[in-house]
Amino acid sequence: MKISDEKLHNIRHSLAHILASAVIEMFPKAQLGVGPVIENGFFYDFLLPRPLTPEDIAKIEKRMRELVKSKLPFERQELTTHEAKTYFDQAHQPFKIELIKDIEKFGTTEADKILNSEASLAGEKKSSEKVEKVSLYKTGKFTDLCRGGHVENTSEIDPQSFKLSKISGAYWRGDQKNPQMQRIYGLAFATKLHLEEYLKMQEEAEKRDHKKLGPKLGLFMFHHTSPGMPYWLPKGVIMYNELVNFWRFEHSKRNYQEIVSPLLNKKELYQTSGHYEHYWEDMFVVKTKDNEEYALKPMNCPNAMVVFGSQLRSYKDLPLRLSDTDTLHRNEISGALNGLLRVREFRQDDAHCFVSEDQIGQEYEEIFEIVEKFYSIFGLEYSFRIGTRPDNFMGDIKTWDKAEKTLKDVLKKSVQKFTIAEKDGAFYGPKVDILMKDAIGRQWQMGTIQLDFQQPLRFKLEYTAADGTKKTPVAIHRVIYGSLERFIGILIEHYAGAFPVWLSPVQVKILPITEKQNKYAETVLKELKENGIRVELDDRNESVGKKIRDAEMEKVPYMLIVGEKEVAAKSVAVRARNQKDLGAMKTDKFIKKVSGEIQNRE
Repeated sequence: MKISDEKLHNIRHSLAHILASAVIEMFPKAQLGVGPVIENGFFYDFLLPRPLTPEDIAKIEKRMRELVKSKLPFERQELTTHEAKTYFDQAHQPFKIELIKDIEKFGTTEADKILNSEASLAGEKKSSEKVEKVSLYKTGKFTDLCRGGHVENTSEIDPQSFKLSKISGAYWRGDQKNPQMQRIYGLAFATKLHLEEYLKMQEEAEKRDHKKLGPKLGLFMFHHTSPGMPYWLPKGVIMYNELVNFWRFEHSKRNYQEIVSPLLNKKELYQTSGHYEHYWEDMFVVKTKDNEEYALKPMNCPNAMVVFGSQLRSYKDLPLRLSDTDTLHRNEISGALNGLLRVREFRQDDAHCFVSEDQIGQEYEEIFEIVEKFYSIFGLEYSFRIGTRPDNFMGDIKTWDKAEKTLKDVLKKSVQKFTIAEKDGAFYGPKVDILMKDAIGRQWQMGTIQLDFQQPLRFKLEYTAADGTKKTPVAIHRVIYGSLERFIGILIEHYAGAFPVWLSPVQVKILPITEKQNKYAETVLKELKENGIRVELDDRNESVGKKIRDAEMEKVPYMLIVGEKEVAAKSVAVRARNQKDLGAMKTDKFIKKVSGEIQNRE
């Protein structure tokens, strides 16, 4: 059964109302917050007389199924804002009254956001469009303030296609000064089969969780004194450096020039770039003894602009490709932090390509070639998504239209699939995001390629054209991995910790059967190390079976078993990860095999 995205959205929205209806039946004095649609389902916030238990959730879910089977219609009615406030006052629902007051205050421009629970409106500008009426939806005995987007009747919902998934705490409107509510999350899909497929994927994702696997494999750790800032452990540093070395090698071949720029910059730099106006609250800001404001840089582009403008440039210098992997900091709220996937300190495989307007298409084509190289090596499927002009854009609309048309034309010319996300561009220009699909079918946003006509103008960058005139370059901001932290976190889950040989922190483990083979094992160890292979010797006084199990748990690609026969034949018994015996092999032959896999990044 295939249904439209709109229909699935309406099913999820309707189930949020059914959830609230079931909760009100169980707790008649419950105060209702908001209940929006989210990815894969919905949630609803409640202020309740006591904490919910797993038994409560089971009862609520059972009642929801009964309500769905009752074939209840969703009936819309319009009330004036005064009538709606009176209704919810009689129903003892103060949070709904607060929302209606905000709708009156901020107008129709923001009403949809309020009713769809997409934003708190603190600090928003008041709309000139006055709201005099609001819509309410009645389902059975339950009525809610809502802008709509529902099924006509609950008979359209498969009673087995949804499941309540978890409970969490949530402050009303996301403000810690407000009451803390209980948020009930639900999953919802078109059919029971789709739900089961998702739950199976989640079960697999749990096994691959990088937050558990990473520390277990000795790759990284976190400490409470630096939330959102990972400690990279020795094995994780090896992986990190391998990715950066590969990046450097491939970009050097393509005439990228690496730079390093200050991590701490004056506010003045970000005022010029436009980030002060659009991004200052998301930066870590410090004041000097002279009372000057500085910020830890959250992105590299202003510094790249400074480097371009530091000397005279000619059309012969273009494209000028400046790359860097400097450490960046962003002041993410603590609740948004998520292992390596959302951090406060990170590095990007960053670059800024300065081109003339007639070079944009060719430069994008070459960047797409890099994307293909970097993603195919990991066996990752990917597609592109264009983000168009956001509401808080910088510059003039004519320039934006030209930039967006250029990107669409380049992507149409390429063979890669792409979609369009309206109003999702950066504030200084449209962008192309790289969307990657991992081994279990999850989609991730990775790198991004942004076209920028604005910052070069703000920094007054110039180059001398062939006719002797001064022209402003266009900047292409691009990261391929994206954040290295996030990329490694996703790779851990994509491979379930079993990395390809070239990326594995330990590529080979030597396992002598008894201590009598230790001396020969040390000879093999030395030979592998001399050939640049990352190898460890397990000479513990343990059985070879336990040594193999431990190496498997560590996800080591190759194990070399050394017994009396191997010592006598000057060979090794090769065992590949995941129980694959490759038989006896001369040491030099094994070295040649593994070295080839490393060099070719197989």
